[in-house]
Amino acid sequence: MLELRDVDKPVIEDHQVLVRVHASSVNPAEWYRVTGPYFVRIAEGLRKPKHPSMGADLAGRVEAIGRNVKEFQPGDEVLGTSGGSWAEYACAREARLVPKPANLSFEEAAAVPVAAITALQALRDKARIQQGQKVLINGASGGVGTFAVQIAKSFGAEVTGVCSTRNVEMVRSLGADHVVDYTQEDFTQRGERHDLMLDIAGSRSFSDFRRALTREATIVLVGGRMTYRGHGPLPHLVRTLLASRGRSQTVKFFVAKITKEDLVFLQELLEAGKVTAVIDRRYELSQVPEALTYLGEGHARAKVIITV
Repeated sequence: MLELRDVDKPVIEDHQVLVRVHASSVNPAEWYRVTGPYFVRIAEGLRKPKHPSMGADLAGRVEAIGRNVKEFQPGDEVLGTSGGSWAEYACAREARLVPKPANLSFEEAAAVPVAAITALQALRDKARIQQGQKVLINGASGGVGTFAVQIAKSFGAEVTGVCSTRNVEMVRSLGADHVVDYTQEDFTQRGERHDLMLDIAGSRSFSDFRRALTREATIVLVGGRMTYRGHGPLPHLVRTLLASRGRSQTVKFFVAKITKEDLVFLQELLEAGKVTAVIDRRYELSQVPEALTYLGEGHARAKVIITV
């Protein structure tokens, strides 16, 4: 059960920054924590959460700094992550914050950290994306997908995005060279071969989507359908990894790690206008349960924002 409570303003440690939060967002990880699939409950606590504060993404102004903080001062506008950003104030490590680009609103900035870093690390670190490669993004209209389309283009790739009818124009506007409406066309039957694939939607089996890939292609599994109960995306991930054994294509799975270096990398792309944040809906802090419900329905396009 998720509820809003009045609590004391958090006390920062020497290496931390106290941020007055102006905006946050919701991610699948938080949805899983609230809905309680077994694989999350083992880590988070079977009867009640070990860590009651929630929310990762944040954008806001620095309220106070610890004695060892060197980069920020009170009043600075920042974006990054925290362990409890669904609140008016949140403690964040200096190493997980960067200055907010002036060309972004707080809401746009709050859409960035988790989703954009996931897309970046999937493409650059796991798929080893190269200029001129053909990239297939299954789930191009979601939080990670919208960033993945833009980041892949920034690396010089030819991008094909897969999404539903209502999102075709949005994905095309983000720079996708080709957009496939999966309600009208089967992307695995188009005859196109791609060098790498980001499987965000988790909607097709390995035997299906390998028909759209080159013999030596790399597939990076980012997630799966959020409609699973009990095991979350694990059934899709396990089935895909097992099915890929002995095949020429390489399947990889990873969990994104928030780093200062990658936040800075994204900050530069955002400032240059090469990457923008797309917002679907905005909810007040008191409406977080409704925001999570909407995300869990599986039809959210781009990011769902929490305003504080």
